Amino acid sequence: MISCGSLERSSNKLSAALLAWYDRHRRAMPWRALPGDTPDAYSVWLSEIMLQQTTVATVGPYFERFLTRWPKIESLAAADLDEVLHAWAGLGYYARARNLHKCAKIIATEHGGQFPDTEAELRKLPGIGPYTAAAVSAIAFGRKATVVDGNVERVIARLFAVTEPLPSSKKRLKKHAEALTPDVRCGDYAQATMDLGATVCTPFKPACGICPWRKACDGHLLGLAAELPKKSPKKERPTRYGTAFWLVALDGSVLLRRRPEMGLLGGMMEIPSSEWRDGAWQNEETDGAPLINANWQTVRGEVRHTFTHFSLKLRLLVARVEGKPDLGGVWCPPERFSDYALPTVMKKVVRLGLGSTMPR
Repeated sequence: MISCGSLERSSNKLSAALLAWYDRHRRAMPWRALPGDTPDAYSVWLSEIMLQQTTVATVGPYFERFLTRWPKIESLAAADLDEVLHAWAGLGYYARARNLHKCAKIIATEHGGQFPDTEAELRKLPGIGPYTAAAVSAIAFGRKATVVDGNVERVIARLFAVTEPLPSSKKRLKKHAEALTPDVRCGDYAQATMDLGATVCTPFKPACGICPWRKACDGHLLGLAAELPKKSPKKERPTRYGTAFWLVALDGSVLLRRRPEMGLLGGMMEIPSSEWRDGAWQNEETDGAPLINANWQTVRGEVRHTFTHFSLKLRLLVARVEGKPDLGGVWCPPERFSDYALPTVMKKVVRLGLGSTMPR
């Protein structure tokens, strides 16, 4: 068994071995600079924001569409927030899109279109936390910064046989990762550790036989690799309940409204809905309806959606209205819904609404 001390003392050999492996096996990604090319900070930042809580396979097409539409940070800063939210729809975690737009504006107006190159300065920008600041600093500017995502945590937990479960082991894993971070090729090293976790040191059935760190890996030597990192039991996800209101004008237009800027799905368009609470709603309850005295009728079925911290069940009430009264939203024909940034949960509501039988 190799002790942690000896691993730290051999950090130069470990980083050299990993970089040699990376030079042969690096993944090709649209945001990644080719060997010898200078990374583009805008592309690095955009990809890192998109990749939070999202897979590489999902992000690729979104990233390329964003760059085609807004090739420079100045063009993104000049875009309307609704356009950005609409282009983001489907990636989820919409606060990222709002902060992306805010950050672009600050970079364009206060930094001359140039990103700061240090972690400390990057962290002052909207939507950039410790991980993203380290990633942009290292990958875009070659600064010595330790980038730790889920893939890296898994690699480090196995390398040092850290059996303390996540999330309580995060600080310890970060310290181990910092001890291994080299002084040169910092961006390549950061991407190499992430690639190692994504392609070799995978969550299930890690391919230890082809790992460049196999001989130095405590987890492999102890036969623990596949069990690590351990995780604390997840708390049961609570369920919240709400009501969506499908209000239709005589010409078929449906009322949409914008959610408050702050909070979940902030700034997105929605089918008007009630608060989302712990207890189920009763059929006669219409609190939060955009038009209280409408002839609301309950649609058979419900919408179910899972957020990070809770599950949501929405019932749907439908009603007709004469004219198009000003109810704090917009009247939109269903065939034009794609013009607006509707989050996934609201697209589910739309499907239920379009399939419902409208009251006369």
